[in-house]
Amino acid sequence: MCGIAGIRDLRGVPVPETSLKSMSGVLAHRGPDESSHWSEPGIGLAHTRLSIIDLAASHQPMHSADGDWVLVFNGEIFNYRALRATLDYPFRTDGDTEVLLAGLVRHGVGFVARLRGQFAFAAYHRPSGVLHLVRDRLGVLPLYYRADGDQLTFCSEVKGINAVADGAPAVDPLSLDAYLASRSVPAPHTLFDGVRKLPAGHRAEVLPDGTVTVRRYWSAPAVDPGARWTETEAVDAVDRAVRAAVEAALVADVPVGSYLSGGVDSSLIVAVMKQLRGDAPVDTFAAGFGDPRHDELGWARMVSDHVGTRHHEVHVRAADFEELWPRLTWHRDAPVSEPADMAVFRLAELARKHVTVVLSGEGGDELFGGYPKYRLAPWLDATRAVPAPVRGALARMTESRLPGRLARARVALRAVAAPTERDQLQSWFAPFTAGERQVLLGGAPAPDRVRDLPEGVDAVDRMLRYDLESWLPDNLLERGDRMSMASSLELRPPMLDHELVELAFGLPSAFKVRHGVTKWVLKEVARRYLPQAVVDRKKVGFRVPLDEWFRSGLRDSMWERLTDDASFVGSTLDRATVRGLLERHDSGRFNEESRLWTLLSLEVWHDVCIRDARVAGARGPGTRG
Repeated sequence: MCGIAGIRDLRGVPVPETSLKSMSGVLAHRGPDESSHWSEPGIGLAHTRLSIIDLAASHQPMHSADGDWVLVFNGEIFNYRALRATLDYPFRTDGDTEVLLAGLVRHGVGFVARLRGQFAFAAYHRPSGVLHLVRDRLGVLPLYYRADGDQLTFCSEVKGINAVADGAPAVDPLSLDAYLASRSVPAPHTLFDGVRKLPAGHRAEVLPDGTVTVRRYWSAPAVDPGARWTETEAVDAVDRAVRAAVEAALVADVPVGSYLSGGVDSSLIVAVMKQLRGDAPVDTFAAGFGDPRHDELGWARMVSDHVGTRHHEVHVRAADFEELWPRLTWHRDAPVSEPADMAVFRLAELARKHVTVVLSGEGGDELFGGYPKYRLAPWLDATRAVPAPVRGALARMTESRLPGRLARARVALRAVAAPTERDQLQSWFAPFTAGERQVLLGGAPAPDRVRDLPEGVDAVDRMLRYDLESWLPDNLLERGDRMSMASSLELRPPMLDHELVELAFGLPSAFKVRHGVTKWVLKEVARRYLPQAVVDRKKVGFRVPLDEWFRSGLRDSMWERLTDDASFVGSTLDRATVRGLLERHDSGRFNEESRLWTLLSLEVWHDVCIRDARVAGARGPGTRG
């Protein structure tokens, strides 16, 4: 992957070279192999390169042969060789960047519909003065922009935009509620005032007069109610699509490895990868936490032994959190949304010692219904027959009395208590309910920060589509990109190959949650490659033992950060509520790790990205002062 940045000055004045160098400078981790920029009056583009394909050439910014287009591109086009064969163009390189540029020359920005891969790019059409910003279908790669008066600035990461802003960055108060609802802010908004995130599957046109038009160019297809699938047909189709997706993701001129948690998704990817590679070695990487409740290293080793990989492990400890939290917050440009972000970074550090590209299993749960909540979707649908006030009161009363060990039951009860289906969909990953957020913030949520209810044929289908457009791009994929790029490692999730996604969302829900089994069709595919014990074991997830760490090694730091007089959380949110959460968790009878993590991550983000932003932008990761 790479880093891209640019400035469109609507007055037509020259873009300062120092500004382009400042933007590319803070993106050096995304592209350590090369950095360059180009400008002419009114426009400047910058690029940092992590060389993956056509290592010796494909320099950027790249100009078309006729001089009409200038391109900066982040990502990989997996089908670039096939596309190249269809294009009548005087190619000068052997890489995917020029194939994209040639497609723009011959077909315009609509050429994006032919791309298979993960990408974010900016293409400037010099004759018309139009700047095109495009993000891939699923949101694997990021793209941010800020329209401010006579200037539009864009970048792969927010820190690049802030590096050339006139003033210090500020918090968008309207997005605080969205963050407390899901530990991330849904596109197109961010926690930074004035900075917007281009949504997945969208492109933006910036006209010479400054008009910005954002259009969706892709969405997951609807289930075809007339299609008739047998079990065998569905499993065979998914098997073929998974193999094709993994094969496509192996396109590279550098070593490619894979994460291996021991779960179904990553294990299946590794097994298919090894078959495709034949006798060539495959490196796999796993993380452990030293807690038997959550440690999956044994399962990862079992899969590695079964498939035959060169396996590598890293162990994550509580001390890593104190050390890494500010640093990774700087890389994330947002609160570190999941404790597992730390482990993903340690994995990336380990993997980068052996490979330049790594495959991962993100997306399998959101495509095929892997979380336990999907099994409960029809039941949750039925609970709405009970009037919302009655349902909410009963659920809240029961939830408040549950012990910490019944965390999943507490989450389900919060979903039951939510008044509408949209609120229920949001609540599954919500650390705070709508009522709790109102108390914390002292006001009602901003209506335009709430995602709309998707259309779907049934409760499971709607839940999957909601997660595909929210939880996946705004949380999991953002994490994957930043934590891997922090180590200059390219991450590729084959499950999010758009052809596999389109197949998955065209299948009826009965093939995803079947006879009470979640992710049924993908598990049936996995049985063809993996031991039955791996396929049928209980889902654990990438868990970190924060509940105990918050009562031991991280306790004092947590209390200080959230109750100190200088605390952003303490001064912005309701102090009594915050202290109550700390005391409940301290008691040992309740597990408030999710909510405390949410508040702590917000505090560290404010320290690093707002309060110390000028220092962080100049020297890298900030520290608490």
